[in-house]
Amino acid sequence: MSHHDVVNGCKLVAVLLLWLGPSAEDSHTGRAHAAEHQEHAVHSSVVCLSGLEKVVLVIQSQRNSYHARRGVQRKVEILQQAADLGQGVPVVLLLHELSEYEGVWSILPVLPHLSATYGQSASWFFFIEEGTRVTLAALLQVLHRYQVHESQEWFLGKRLHDDEASIIHHYAFSEEPSSFGYPDPAAGWALSTPLLQRLAERIQREHLKSDFTIDLKHEIALYIWEEGNGPQLTAVPEFCTEPRDNCATTFTTYLPNCGDPVSKKEIFVAVKTCQKFHSERVPVVKATWEKDAGLLEYYSDVADASIPTISLGVPNTERGHCGKTFAILRRFLSKAVPKTDWLLIVDDDTLISLPRLRQLLRCYDPKEAVSLGERYGYSLVQKGYSYTTGGGGMVLSRPAVSRLISSGCSCYSDDAPDDMVLGRCFTSLRVPITHSPLFHQARPDDYSVTLISMQQAISFHKHWNIDPMAVYKHWLQDPHLRDEL
Repeated sequence: MSHHDVVNGCKLVAVLLLWLGPSAEDSHTGRAHAAEHQEHAVHSSVVCLSGLEKVVLVIQSQRNSYHARRGVQRKVEILQQAADLGQGVPVVLLLHELSEYEGVWSILPVLPHLSATYGQSASWFFFIEEGTRVTLAALLQVLHRYQVHESQEWFLGKRLHDDEASIIHHYAFSEEPSSFGYPDPAAGWALSTPLLQRLAERIQREHLKSDFTIDLKHEIALYIWEEGNGPQLTAVPEFCTEPRDNCATTFTTYLPNCGDPVSKKEIFVAVKTCQKFHSERVPVVKATWEKDAGLLEYYSDVADASIPTISLGVPNTERGHCGKTFAILRRFLSKAVPKTDWLLIVDDDTLISLPRLRQLLRCYDPKEAVSLGERYGYSLVQKGYSYTTGGGGMVLSRPAVSRLISSGCSCYSDDAPDDMVLGRCFTSLRVPITHSPLFHQARPDDYSVTLISMQQAISFHKHWNIDPMAVYKHWLQDPHLRDEL
């Protein structure tokens, strides 16, 4: 379909609405207002998508230099493709550039800006990951299928669903978990302008029901659905992650090849444990991933030579562990341990692939202040802060640890939540919290099988109701990646 054909088609729809009268536009409109509505139909009843100039593409980029470069590369590719196609030029935005506030990654805080800036000129807003490849001609064909009337709300994407009630989704739809769909961000997801505008107005007048942002894709879908008052996700088969015929999008990888993996001698691994788990959890670490670590220490409330563990002089706490984590940070900077580029802090029930982590870390500059892992958020709509959730593993570069400790930022108590305190400190220091969906705070059973099957996961967390050895072997073990570097 050419640009000329689409414009003529839009004119034809307007003429038909004028001829059919108000009943075609709104079955609840009386004939007494026919003339008024006929005129309105010609001018604004149908918002026609004539070309790419009606599309705003938002690349969900991040501030870290590696991710910022990837975002720019994707933007350049899209604009070059648009120039070659000759069907208009879309607006292409890098999410991290839209505000100095880091919390824009959670999308909702940036909706008012998108609505105010592009709401009058755009018909669609299309959100993609840095690794999402877009075929613009196919995308236009998809969007043409869902013509946007002035009040028509569309939420489009590749549909994911839970296979069982999940803790990360607060056990929503527990009676029938598969009944609720949410988008796979790797395939891209679209909002029609009328929907985005309504969401932008709503977010400015209503408080969110939860202060926490845990799984963005699910929470966005819940917010849009609004307990049945808004649209559910419409599944679009052309929004793909793996290549096949007629795809408008495909996805590359969350684990790119940036060169040879980082040497295992450049990662210092700190395992947090306590006496009551010495015999239950530590043996799992030793039987699975400990052998892939070059430098590793176990930190406990007591010294146990059989493991061995190191006591940092911080009593065990039932929750939080902030005092223990800050003691680890100080030890990392001291001469008590070898000097390395990277610090990995994990729990004793974290299952992790160190070879995959080493491959991922090659993409990052160890001279930058880097905080990497699975990103959560607290009170982001109210200018809160992001943090790397601890169970999936927290990766910190040496400059990040140095800046944190030298800043004087500290725990308000030994049992404060360590990951949240670190996030608050890094936010105050303007150190970005960098997200990788390959880190997981929960078990594989708590995620969509479709989603994690396409990943090369780096970590999972918790031994509850699972065989951790089997989980490690199935999801994380890569014998061919293990080497002696």
